[in-house]
Amino acid sequence: MQNKGAIRLFAILLALVSLYQLFFTFKTRGVEAEAKEIANGNSNIEFTYLDSMKNETVYSFLWGLRDYSYQECKEREINFGLDLKGGMNLILEVKVADIVRALSNYNTDETFIKALKAAEEGEKNTSSDFITLFGEAFEKIDPNAQLSTIFNTVELKERVSYNSTNAEVLDVIREESSSAIDNAFNILRTRIDRFGVTQPNIQKLEKAGRVLVELPGVTDPQRVRKLLQGTASLEFWETYENSELFENLMQADAKVRELEEAKKAVVASEEVAEEKPEAGAEDLSLLGQLESDSLSVDTLDAGAKSLFSFLLPNHPQQPGPIVGMALSRDTAKVNAYIANPNIRSLFPNDVRFYWMDKPVEKDRLVARFGEEINEKERAFQLVAIKVSTFDGRPPLEGDVITSARSQTNQRGEFEVSMSMNAEGSKTWSRLTAANIGRSIAIVLDGYVKSYPTVNTKIDGGSSQITGNFTPQESQDLANILKSGKLPAPARIVEDTVVGPSLGQEAVDSGLSSFIWAFIVVLIYMLLYYGYRAGWIADFALVANMFFIMGVLASFGAVLTLPGIAGIVLTIGMSVDANVLIYERIKEELKSGKGVRLAIQDGYKNAYSAIIDANVTTFLTGLILFLFGTGPIKGFATTLMIGIATSFFSAIFITRLILEQMLSKDRKLVFDTSVTRNLYKNLHIRFLEKRKLFFVISGVLLIVAAGSLATRGLKLGIDFSGGRTFVVRFDENVSSVDVQKSLVAAFDEANVEVKQFGNEGNQVRIATNYMVDVNNEDTDNLVEGKLYEGLQSYLKAGVTQEQFLSNHRMSSQKVGPTIASDIKEKAGYAIFFSLVVIFLYIIMRFRNWQFGLGALVALVHDVLIVLGIFSITYSIMPFSMEIDQAFIAAILTVIGYSINDTVVVFDRIREYFGLYPKREQGDVVDAALNSTVSRTVNTSLTTFIVLLVIFLFGGEAIRGFVFALMIGIVVGTYSSLFIATPVSHFFLNRNKKK
Repeated sequence: MQNKGAIRLFAILLALVSLYQLFFTFKTRGVEAEAKEIANGNSNIEFTYLDSMKNETVYSFLWGLRDYSYQECKEREINFGLDLKGGMNLILEVKVADIVRALSNYNTDETFIKALKAAEEGEKNTSSDFITLFGEAFEKIDPNAQLSTIFNTVELKERVSYNSTNAEVLDVIREESSSAIDNAFNILRTRIDRFGVTQPNIQKLEKAGRVLVELPGVTDPQRVRKLLQGTASLEFWETYENSELFENLMQADAKVRELEEAKKAVVASEEVAEEKPEAGAEDLSLLGQLESDSLSVDTLDAGAKSLFSFLLPNHPQQPGPIVGMALSRDTAKVNAYIANPNIRSLFPNDVRFYWMDKPVEKDRLVARFGEEINEKERAFQLVAIKVSTFDGRPPLEGDVITSARSQTNQRGEFEVSMSMNAEGSKTWSRLTAANIGRSIAIVLDGYVKSYPTVNTKIDGGSSQITGNFTPQESQDLANILKSGKLPAPARIVEDTVVGPSLGQEAVDSGLSSFIWAFIVVLIYMLLYYGYRAGWIADFALVANMFFIMGVLASFGAVLTLPGIAGIVLTIGMSVDANVLIYERIKEELKSGKGVRLAIQDGYKNAYSAIIDANVTTFLTGLILFLFGTGPIKGFATTLMIGIATSFFSAIFITRLILEQMLSKDRKLVFDTSVTRNLYKNLHIRFLEKRKLFFVISGVLLIVAAGSLATRGLKLGIDFSGGRTFVVRFDENVSSVDVQKSLVAAFDEANVEVKQFGNEGNQVRIATNYMVDVNNEDTDNLVEGKLYEGLQSYLKAGVTQEQFLSNHRMSSQKVGPTIASDIKEKAGYAIFFSLVVIFLYIIMRFRNWQFGLGALVALVHDVLIVLGIFSITYSIMPFSMEIDQAFIAAILTVIGYSINDTVVVFDRIREYFGLYPKREQGDVVDAALNSTVSRTVNTSLTTFIVLLVIFLFGGEAIRGFVFALMIGIVVGTYSSLFIATPVSHFFLNRNKKK
């Protein structure tokens, strides 16, 4: 083997990188285990501890060369999907239709309304964007109608005139909609950052207006829904000057010190009272009074003595509304102090305190807190707001903003220019006249975004906001100001909640079953290929798993239950490569070659089959990655990574070890006394039986087609829309009785209840109740109905909150629009995978007959798997719904089947070259017989792994794994008895012509 040194170096570097990446996971698991031990079951204490560790160094790389905090380690660890660790997964949609209505100032023109409705309907059946569909519908309904008459509003008058063409107006609408969606994304991201969850994920999806949100560890879904679906609250407030409140802060600091001293005395009295009950009763009542004033002992640090222990005040001569700053971990303590009535009474009644949205710059942080401050710490400034209205509302809100844009001034600085409507201009003129030399605070969702200083009275509503902005900051602020006139809230169109206990069970069952299955494969390889060859193959498998995990961590990929199944398929691919190589080496040894030459030729002759099999499966994974969403994309990611690492492990690592052993004159054998003569002298006449197998397959296909035509398939909510809940009770329940109760609670809506798992106390509930209604409170209403229907099966006194947190193990909601999109993408994924594989085989074998045979076999496999699911979905004790996971299973079956078929075709092509004068049928039979050992070994090992996971891997992926098991059997069968005979028929026919 050439370039052994380079390959060895690459293997060492890959191993070191994988070890380096996996060490982050090891460190974070250690910190989290320590947090659980300290918390002793108290989730608040656990969260507080982990939050305090965010900026603490937990990993020193190469003895201090680079220090990593807990937060940095979390960002680099292997991420578990929500199905493995619990949490909440949402897809929110800011409807472009709502934005367009707002831009028109809610115009009631009949043509406009009809065009909007037509575009909304058209979105369900096409991938075109809403603005394009709206323009086409408007033109179709009334070719002479002008969009300029509808969108020539006060807000858009500078961009849309009565002479603007429809195309020009559509461009303006598209740009404004895009800006509104970008701003919605920024607002959602800001809100999510404040949830306090570890490793939140938010990203824009392909379709305009949709945002994916993942919040691991969330325990209050109702709060999340409420906060994320609310419209942005943009407000303009007058402010206090720092100097006006400095004396009040000093008094507050003294008052806190006084209360602290009193508290220490009370605690001491309490200790005395425990020894002498008759003493200290009056002091204990003082403690109760203090605690009722929200200054409980838990609120304060042991070493705290005053307000200024947490809030660093500004100098009294410092101009502006900033009264001080605090480290991020101390802001909650400052809030608790200020909210205390004893301290709040020391400030003017019309003052409010809001934190700045953006942390203090690093140099200012160090300058105020000293060089000893942790460089990863963040601090926020506290702004004093003045309430100048009788009703306590802001004098000006965001709905008066008509336009805002980022620009540069004459000094080259970035600023924001904004304009207001007539009503807003009057208020703004009065507000700026009364606050010359002072600041106006711009507040979004309770946090100060900016506090520009007023230099002069501003008439006309047009003004500029400055503040040392970066280009991105000025653009973000402009977007936020524009959002005030676009009341387009984000609606939840897909919602998945997985309880932490169910996630832990998935980890325990999924990973443990996978480990046991992996051990079974390792033992099988040792028993079949002998001690030395077996352990070399096992070493390659273990190295492959190590590399997969390291690369997953490097890419920041998410490991899900379907992702574990992807790794299972990778094991099959890795075993397949080793089997192909070993079987080739055994053939070369039987032909009389020496061990060294047999190994060299064995690898050389196995390359083409291994490459073809890996490429076709990789293409399947790539298509699934492009068209899949959520966990399915994770499955495709692990599959593609696994294919690359298994190829490297099987081809190069095993070769290096074998050559190393040869250099030391070690004896190498590739079989045992039991397997040595297995499959020897096989002479199965495959082609003679082709008519029998065609009949068998024909009958199976007819039965499958009949069932699909009459019974159809059980569509999961991914494809049909709806809600599912997994609920666990304290005692066993009857699914029939539960269904009757829920039908009544859900107003006779369609409800299906099935037992979930092996225990009788757990059920899976599916319903389409109110799935078309997308109001902010709909989800909470449905959960209330669920609780109402199941209350009789719960213990007395269980509240709705307790039911949702302790008995609802998971829930999922998919809206009709999302379901339509998923269904469309699934169809594309299957179609393109078949086309791409067909084209690859034609290109690779330069023979359309081989491509046709492979395509027929793939269609045969897919139809039979679908038919089995159609026939048995109502009788199987586990879910056999057609959802995204099933589509992943189908594509995996396609990948595995084509992998097997390509290996067979590769051997047939080789035998055609070796025996050009023999009868074609005899050559094909000989080629098939020579691949039987490889086919049986690969299929058997993969099937065993899947069987173990099917039996012990948990209910959540049982249907998915069942589809894979059917696919392994059917795919192996079709490679030998469908793909090959079909190709032979057309090859023979072409030869006769």
